[in-house]
Amino acid sequence: MKTFMNRRWMALSTLLASMLVVAGCSLAPTYEKPDVHAPTAFKEEPLSTAEAGTWKTAQPSEQIARGEWWTVFNDATLNDLEQQALDANQNLKAAAARLKESRAIQQTVRAGLFPTLDAGFSPTYERASPASQFLPDNTPVSNQTIWRAQTTASYEVDLFGRVSDSVAAAKADTQQSEALFRSVQLALQADVAQNYFNLRELDAENDVYTRTVTLREQALKLVQHRFDEGDISELDVARAKSELATARSDEMTVQRLRAASEHSLAVLLGKSPAEFSMAANPLNPVDIRIPAGLPSSLLERRPDVAAAERAMAAANARIGVAKSAYFPSLNLTASGGFEADTLSDLFKWSSRAFLLGPFAGTALALPLFDGGRRAGNLANARATYEEDVATYRQQVLVAFQEVEDNLSDLRILQDQTKTQADAVAASSRAAQISLHQYTEGATQYLDVIDAQRTVLQSQRAAVQLSGQQAVSTVNLIRALGGGWGDMPVAPAADPSVASR
Repeated sequence: MKTFMNRRWMALSTLLASMLVVAGCSLAPTYEKPDVHAPTAFKEEPLSTAEAGTWKTAQPSEQIARGEWWTVFNDATLNDLEQQALDANQNLKAAAARLKESRAIQQTVRAGLFPTLDAGFSPTYERASPASQFLPDNTPVSNQTIWRAQTTASYEVDLFGRVSDSVAAAKADTQQSEALFRSVQLALQADVAQNYFNLRELDAENDVYTRTVTLREQALKLVQHRFDEGDISELDVARAKSELATARSDEMTVQRLRAASEHSLAVLLGKSPAEFSMAANPLNPVDIRIPAGLPSSLLERRPDVAAAERAMAAANARIGVAKSAYFPSLNLTASGGFEADTLSDLFKWSSRAFLLGPFAGTALALPLFDGGRRAGNLANARATYEEDVATYRQQVLVAFQEVEDNLSDLRILQDQTKTQADAVAASSRAAQISLHQYTEGATQYLDVIDAQRTVLQSQRAAVQLSGQQAVSTVNLIRALGGGWGDMPVAPAADPSVASR
């Protein structure tokens, strides 16, 4: 009998030992980033021969600090607005709260790696059965009160990596939340800069219309004088008044757009529109060249790409969790403390008691039939991973597109602004000649109107191109995942230029 018991104990020990050997062994597939076929250079900014040899495989560096990239514009007002937005923007606060939630969930899941300990104290009123006391049937057993003070411990052995894979998935989820937070932060910084430059562009447009209204008023005085002298008909006076009223109406349109832009900027700063106002300050041209770098570095720095990659890693780990459901689970439990029939005897050494093993059910559980639930969970986990892979690759393609779009915008805008400057100069000269000829009576006032309209359109287009150039510069920095390294700094704004 003793030999039989020894054999059973050895068999049980061997089984438990084999279980512990496989503890923590993950069933998740080996995780590898999918190949996205990153080009060696951007189409709109090809590398030189020397730079072509510096291409490298992308390495995770999403944690590298971006720095205050907006300082490259050398604008103290913008610097202040960016800081206000980071301090008070509500969307950013919400993203920070979501990050805290994710970290709390990770902490909860990670607790599964450790045993749980509980302490309890309670009296129970009970009557045991004769069989439990090893007495003959129908033997009278009296009721009794049992006082207990005990500590319980339980621990799930991480067989086949169910717990560790769950922890890995939660960690990847947290990293995804961190990347999404940085994505919201970068979007906020870019939106503030874009709204700021848009506001200043509208100030510049308003300045154009203000000067146009002044010229229209002077033209009306000239036409009115010639009409009073009998040199022209009332038709020219009516046309001059119409042009002046149109210019004033267009000026009001710009003022309306500026008010809406100012309100939008206030909300980004975490303020109500009534709390915020900005003095007019026409936009000066922004001429900064932002190096795009290598396409492989884009995959390292874009927070939205990093978030998509971390979602993919979490989905891969959850495949292991779903697979582990096909294998046994092992839960170890124990309790120890004191039991007595009176409270005064509870903590005597003779009242000590312990229990090793499950309180109910079995310690080792092997699933046999569940109607296809585990198969469905595993299929869902694999499909989720495939979806996240496709989402990641699509996000990478979108990132490449956004960089290329802004590189081409800046490249073409650089030439377009020069061409538009020539158009402004030529139209201004034509308007001067036309007005001089009209004053001499050599041409009709309709020719003057056409020439002045052309000047206005050219000047407004030039201002809008300057605004687009500033916004595209911000968009390029945003598309690159924020600024880093040695970025060129804009020359300090000349107050005398801004006041003209």
